[in-house]
Amino acid sequence: MLGNEAIARGAYEAGVKVSAAYPGTPSTEISENIVQYDEIYAEWSPNEKVATEVAIGASISGVRAMASMKHVGVNVASDPLYTISYGGVGGGLVLVAADDPGIYSSQNEQDTRCVARAAMVPVLEPSDSQEAKDFVKCAYEISEKYDTPVIVRTTTRLAHSQGTVTLEDRVEVADKPYKRNPGKFVMMPVNAIKRHVYVEKRMKALVEDGCSFAINRAEYNDTSIGFITSGIPYQYVKEACPDASVLKLGMVHPLPRKLIEEFASRVDKLYIFEELEPVIEEQVKSWGIQAEGKELFTVQGEYSANLLRERVLKQEVCLKQPADVPARPPILCPGCPHRSVFSVLNRLGIHAAGDIGCYTLGAVPPLNVIDTTICMGASISTLHGMEKAKGRDYIKNWVAVIGDSTFLHTGVNSLMNMVYNQGTGTVMILDNSTTGMTGHQDHAATGKTLKGDTVPAINMFELCRAMGIEHVTEVNAFDTKELEKIVKEEVARDAISVIITKSPCVLLKGNVFPYKCRPVDDACKKCGMCLKPGCPALTKKEDGTIAIDETMCNGCGLCEQLCKFGAIERVEA
Repeated sequence: MLGNEAIARGAYEAGVKVSAAYPGTPSTEISENIVQYDEIYAEWSPNEKVATEVAIGASISGVRAMASMKHVGVNVASDPLYTISYGGVGGGLVLVAADDPGIYSSQNEQDTRCVARAAMVPVLEPSDSQEAKDFVKCAYEISEKYDTPVIVRTTTRLAHSQGTVTLEDRVEVADKPYKRNPGKFVMMPVNAIKRHVYVEKRMKALVEDGCSFAINRAEYNDTSIGFITSGIPYQYVKEACPDASVLKLGMVHPLPRKLIEEFASRVDKLYIFEELEPVIEEQVKSWGIQAEGKELFTVQGEYSANLLRERVLKQEVCLKQPADVPARPPILCPGCPHRSVFSVLNRLGIHAAGDIGCYTLGAVPPLNVIDTTICMGASISTLHGMEKAKGRDYIKNWVAVIGDSTFLHTGVNSLMNMVYNQGTGTVMILDNSTTGMTGHQDHAATGKTLKGDTVPAINMFELCRAMGIEHVTEVNAFDTKELEKIVKEEVARDAISVIITKSPCVLLKGNVFPYKCRPVDDACKKCGMCLKPGCPALTKKEDGTIAIDETMCNGCGLCEQLCKFGAIERVEA
């Protein structure tokens, strides 16, 4: 099983009844596998905060519940997370957080363990697919025994690697009867003060009891060298230093102090091998224990067995030279509606405050339109801040660009803020009818749930009008003439305007492309205009004319519209 698949299986075996998530690599496949189990209600929520609150509500009602997200989603979920740490649980409550060492698909490299320390929430960290399943089940036991939410922390490497997993039957956990308890679940100051005292006692109990948890284990071999490690780095230690003694921590917060002190006393040389921040290292060293960690190992990126061979064993590592192949930077797909939109903005010399999604690729050549990307929903607020700082004239060659799923995630709030605070500016919602970047998940405006049920779809046009925005326009992303006309009108307007470009993602299942684009060599003037948007289906031949790969072309017609000489025609596929 993939690590994510095993996490889903663990939820099933643990008797989970409610699962909520927002898709985000590397956590997406957890929910896509959970939905296969009919015993679990599973949903895509509009964002991670809502997903966490749904899981909290299910827990308070007395059932086991889960919320899953990537590490930056934990930021969005942090408000309810910090507070439910005080409140505790009814049924077991687990939050799965997928960190991204190496920044394979994220905007930063943060460490969820740091959030957990501040929130006073225990963290379990599996090191393979079997543990991914088992640790989820263990997390529910800890959650209910210690009256606490529990974070299961995974990483990209674990989430997307495979390992053998032994399956077990589902355990049907009886619902806990609901009892009204405002002192526990109503976090007004008078109650929160008391619950904070409880949380401190809970964490002290976990420190003590963690020394005997089976998931924290000392593996004594050659005691001249010892490692404290957890998660995927444990695999690297076992590969590079198989004879070393290892203290493998399954619970990485809070730390089992007595167990660590005992292990440290029995090895001659101690290393702390953990990816990203020195969370374990700083605590261990604060206890007066001599160890080496970030002096040798970086706080950036993924670790490897070779890193240990170089820094600890002082071995010269001979890496095979990569093949001499052309660079393949990320690029929008052939026929992507975002390319059509960006080609218009580029031609008009317009800058875009960007957001999180496929359309972030509008920042790179040859489109060169996106100037900022910060976090989900930030494009609209960023544009608003520019206008308030520099005035309306400053942003007359700017727009905010946001996808349909991201708009519903946190863009709605930002647009409300523009309306409420009397801002001006143009917001472009690039509606491709899916959550594209993470693999085509549905959302509240697609009319489909995670379970595949057909439901009423949020109408974003009417939603914007309901906010009091007078100037809302829908346009086909590939109608470049009409789109250019609308953009010119709206950016010049001294008001808030919204342009919704409606064209589905070309990779959506069921899409039928009736046309292909074909070059007309005799008419080609070799001007290269059709190449400017960077469609990978188009290449320049040695004589300067254009070739179109029919296996890649989706017949969107963008290149045909750009050619002024009739050198590209659209024909039936």
